[in-house]
Amino acid sequence: MRRTPRGLSAYDHFLAMIFAHLTHRESLRDLATCLQSKRAYHAGFRSRVTRTNIAYANQHRDWRVFAAVAEVLMRRVRRVYQNQPQTLDLPEVCYALDASMIHLSLEIFPWAHWQSQAAALKLHTLLSLRSWAPTWTTVTEGGFPEQKSLDLIPVEAGAFYVMDRAYLDFPRLARWHKAGAYFVVRNLDNVNFGVIASRPVDKTTGLRCDQLIRLRRFQSRRAYPYELRRIRIYDQEHHQHLVLLTNHPTLPATTVSLLYRNRWRVELFFKWIKQHLKLRAFLGRSENAVRCQVWSAVCAYLVVILAKKHFAVSDTLHRILQTVSISPFEQVPLNELLAEISPSNTEPNFCNQLTLNIL
Repeated sequence: MRRTPRGLSAYDHFLAMIFAHLTHRESLRDLATCLQSKRAYHAGFRSRVTRTNIAYANQHRDWRVFAAVAEVLMRRVRRVYQNQPQTLDLPEVCYALDASMIHLSLEIFPWAHWQSQAAALKLHTLLSLRSWAPTWTTVTEGGFPEQKSLDLIPVEAGAFYVMDRAYLDFPRLARWHKAGAYFVVRNLDNVNFGVIASRPVDKTTGLRCDQLIRLRRFQSRRAYPYELRRIRIYDQEHHQHLVLLTNHPTLPATTVSLLYRNRWRVELFFKWIKQHLKLRAFLGRSENAVRCQVWSAVCAYLVVILAKKHFAVSDTLHRILQTVSISPFEQVPLNELLAEISPSNTEPNFCNQLTLNIL
């Protein structure tokens, strides 16, 4: 039977990991030194936080504790944003699905072996296009295929799922179709199909064709026996043609194109947490420690999202993070810290300042 960690409660362990992300701590020693201050009590810490306690908790406390907290926060974000109208002309419930590699050193993390000279974990995320926050996340080994993650995602009837071509798997998409979910996925070049009908499109919007098709190959037709819509668009910014497949029969082709164009938001999510949270250097070498840190990064992002919505802050997430990072021990309400600074207060008015005349 595994012995429970001594000296550091689960709540203080969670606070310490969130503190490390929000304040950009570089090492365990750096983190412990900050949290050994007497002012840490006002930040919510009740246990004695030392480098040994944090290292022991990272190695022995199950990472699923952080995953469970992230699930609670994701449900809370969804509940908070459920009445917020869509900013774009998109369906009410739509998600963007993608995965991103978290690269590790093979010498330090041999358990995360991915390729011959590389180690990595893979972060799978289903991002809501309404709140820009993840609604489902999982962490797998680096070689886990994207197509298999379709079996793990909770399918919601009536929702739209936008994916890249790495997720094109007809047997799994057929199960989604039976469950009443809609998908928009980029097509592969080797898909053989027959055109049943063709609809007129406005080529000035970037559309090239809107076709009703059926798969021709025996295995593909057996895996997905239903009709599909094939929409071809031209991306003027990158000068390339994109072919999209969807199972929604009546959604306007311009909306399908707009859905796929907004898939980049999930990529921005990965870029944001990698740049602004601690996912490049890790506070432990075990698999459990690394997973704890990845899941706590997801929790930190969700906490910032909730603070932005709760206090109705119009600033960017980056500014909120930077504001919080320099004042973790200040006994000031968070809404005052995040209050917008009036432009009149940022520049002092010197009425008697002399003017400089350049001849």
